[in-house]
Amino acid sequence: MARLVQQPLVMECAGWDSYRLLDSGAGRKWESFGPHSFIRPEPQALWQPRRDNWQAAGEFIPGSDEDGGGRWQFTGRLPDEGWELSWNEVHFTARPTPFRHLQFFPDMAPVWDWMRAQLEGKDAAETMNLFGYTGLGTLALSRHGKVTHVDASKKSVAQARENAALSGMEARPIRWLTDDAAKFTAREVRRGRRYDGIILDPPKFGRGPEGEVWRLEEHLPGLITDCARLLDGDSRFLFLTVYAVRMSSLAIAGLLEEALGHLPGVIEHGDLAVREDGEGGRLLPTAIFARWSNPV
Repeated sequence: MARLVQQPLVMECAGWDSYRLLDSGAGRKWESFGPHSFIRPEPQALWQPRRDNWQAAGEFIPGSDEDGGGRWQFTGRLPDEGWELSWNEVHFTARPTPFRHLQFFPDMAPVWDWMRAQLEGKDAAETMNLFGYTGLGTLALSRHGKVTHVDASKKSVAQARENAALSGMEARPIRWLTDDAAKFTAREVRRGRRYDGIILDPPKFGRGPEGEVWRLEEHLPGLITDCARLLDGDSRFLFLTVYAVRMSSLAIAGLLEEALGHLPGVIEHGDLAVREDGEGGRLLPTAIFARWSNPV
């Protein structure tokens, strides 16, 4: 029976050559993405900045609503095609998007490390990345075997394939699927499939390729139930991240306990956070997570 650890954890991104959190405060954060720096909104940066005169290539100005609207203001011209960054052997293109991010989520770096640690010693694993976006997690997992990458956005899947080519990983056994994550997972259950690991990063609200509506609080429990049916006593992990919701990590850990309690292993939960660059850098929380692991 999987054991729920009630004490929360912090998974910390300390930054690397392609990404640094330079400073944060007063509801904003200043970050470097390789050669370019940007200022973005960050409601959890309740403290005051430590540095003066933030210089950036662009700043995202949020809209007046709470649904993520807004626009970029740039101080100069950026490469239209974006610019190349890397995380270990994974290479990818960064560029500002209308959704305030830059085609990847740097706070996921410790998650990629953690998943690979769970698969240590396995080179024929089968894993699945739901809501896989531009594929960095997929490419990180592909070192250990076959990966099924699912996202409802054709544009995101196309960018993921471009990142695979940029990384020299076109020949790796990755299924690139433009599909509704919940519908696809239900079909996998009916097919009797199993996986060694699953990662899912669902949005608060979204639409599938055929207009399917996704609402996190309404549809997440059913999706987790189906994910649990694709795992067994020899599987290694499930990792769930949740952004931008008024919800505790203990709540989503309880959801995993209900769905995965019949399996061996441990369920843990907590915050993803990014450490500011430099001595005495503060931890900026970015998301909550819950994870199941099964060291075999």
